[in-house]
Amino acid sequence: MKPTMRKPVGIFAILGIITIWAVIVASFSSVIGNWHIAIQSVIYCIAGIVWIAPMRPLMIWMETGRWRA
Repeated sequence: MKPTMRKPVGIFAILGIITIWAVIVASFSSVIGNWHIAIQSVIYCIAGIVWIAPMRPLMIWMETGRWRA
């Protein structure tokens, strides 16, 4: 089987998505920082989980070459 570029491309895409997501979340830190600590915790927990959503199709593509399982 011939190696493909899907995995290296996918890894760089994952790193790019994480970087972009971190910049977006960090750009709101001055606003979120003024809120109550309980609300901040909920927001940051949600933000820490939401970035995973686009990873599944990307990882499926990296393994199979298709976007759907």
